[in-house]
Amino acid sequence: MPEPTVAVARALLSVSDKTGLIPFATRLAALGIELVSTGGTAQTLAKAGLPVTDVSTLTGWPEMLDGRVKTLHPAVHAGLLADLNRGHHREALSGAQLRPIGLLVCNLYPFEDALADGTKDAKAMVETIDVGGPTMVRAAAKNHENVAVVVDAEDYDTVADALEARGTTFALRRRLAAKAFARLSAYDATVARWMAHQTGPDDLPVDHTVWHSLGGKRVLAMRYGENPHQSASFYRSGAGGGLADAELLQGKALSYNNVADADAAWGAVQDFKAKPSVVIVKHANPCGIARGATLAEAYEAARRCDPVSAFGGVVALSAALDGEAAGRIAQIFTEVVIAPAITDEARDILAAKPNLRVLIAPPSEPAPLIRTVAGGFLVQDADTADLADVGITVPTTRAPTNEEMADLAFAWAAVKHVKSNAIVYAKGGATVGIGAGQMSRVDAARIGAWKAEDAAREAGEPTPRTKGAVAASDAFFPFADGLDLIAASGVTAVIQPGGSRRDPEVIAAANTHNIAMVFTGIRHFRH
Repeated sequence: MPEPTVAVARALLSVSDKTGLIPFATRLAALGIELVSTGGTAQTLAKAGLPVTDVSTLTGWPEMLDGRVKTLHPAVHAGLLADLNRGHHREALSGAQLRPIGLLVCNLYPFEDALADGTKDAKAMVETIDVGGPTMVRAAAKNHENVAVVVDAEDYDTVADALEARGTTFALRRRLAAKAFARLSAYDATVARWMAHQTGPDDLPVDHTVWHSLGGKRVLAMRYGENPHQSASFYRSGAGGGLADAELLQGKALSYNNVADADAAWGAVQDFKAKPSVVIVKHANPCGIARGATLAEAYEAARRCDPVSAFGGVVALSAALDGEAAGRIAQIFTEVVIAPAITDEARDILAAKPNLRVLIAPPSEPAPLIRTVAGGFLVQDADTADLADVGITVPTTRAPTNEEMADLAFAWAAVKHVKSNAIVYAKGGATVGIGAGQMSRVDAARIGAWKAEDAAREAGEPTPRTKGAVAASDAFFPFADGLDLIAASGVTAVIQPGGSRRDPEVIAAANTHNIAMVFTGIRHFRH
């Protein structure tokens, strides 16, 4: 037995984005559906030769208050909210000489676009906050048993096809209503975040208020998630930016893991933009970070840290990708390359690797970190603390040299991008060994040193790369054993938060090994 359907006699169309509007409205008009519209939408329909009734004719009121009030009227909302399965609702409409509206097409004022554009002041931004649109959408979505609501041009053909057949099914109307409520949630979340950030410096940031809003629009439906049996999608939230607005110049569609790794790499390289820098990431952890006189030099130094792990990794560059750097990157298998710009020469070189994904992304500002947990989610500020924000101390007998201090600052910036527990060895503005994601800090130190030793052996180097290097620990040493192991690898200086009950033991061990040690007073955990 066919599923019951609902035909439409009257449709209200009020859209800011008019993509696909005329073909859709033409199909509606051909079915004899009365078209009611507002402002610019009505003008667009009339210009296309379609019969259209202005909403002011429906309400008996012209637009007022600079357009703030035009659809906020019982003639509109009674038509959208009347449950035609209830006799007294039908009687109320008839008594008020009102008619039902069976289809609403509305895609809201483009607040997100205005926010992303960044040229409007706060007062102008307020005027882009839609009131009538969301009110109509909410009403129609609530009454989806009787009304079909369309908030996305992608659904135009589906709805028109249904109406040209027998009418919309309840399943279709419910799906459209769910999409409408999700759109309202995302829209309101963007407005809420923007508005909270307009408050004074003494107000609580929006990220930590009692109510927190999340929302976004899907920009990519992925083949699968971290594993083939998991489904996944990529969403753009609010004004976007960073990876959400990256342009894919070439290569296969991005996978879930590609996006996660590219975001880790892109976020990390933002901390090293003062000089040409490169970050290589594998499975969400850096396997090489380096600065250089050129991007090509920085890439070679970053890859040298762990050339085995760099194979199949994600490469992020701090400046426009040039031909020399592209040529180096193209020498090994790489999943993704992400940069703020690219030269024509570099594009030509990488074009020979058609499966290599090349992304051009706008600079990324540190954003609050959100993680879902069972039944809720955690929100925290981005870890933006660096040595310029803290008063470092030197508890050891020997203070670091200027050269050591430069490498310590570099290692400290790098270690915050490594999963905890983390130890980073660095020398000459480049990581030489990275120990990531260990339950024991001693194991992290051991793995980082082992990787440095292994890479040196493979390169035929007679001297361990950790000899004369510095080390950064993302958290304090709970015992002296980690410091002893680092010292045994030839490190001459260490940077760490300090704050352990056994700091005196760790300081004594550093003095015994003639190691300079710096306390930052801040921790860089990354889970």
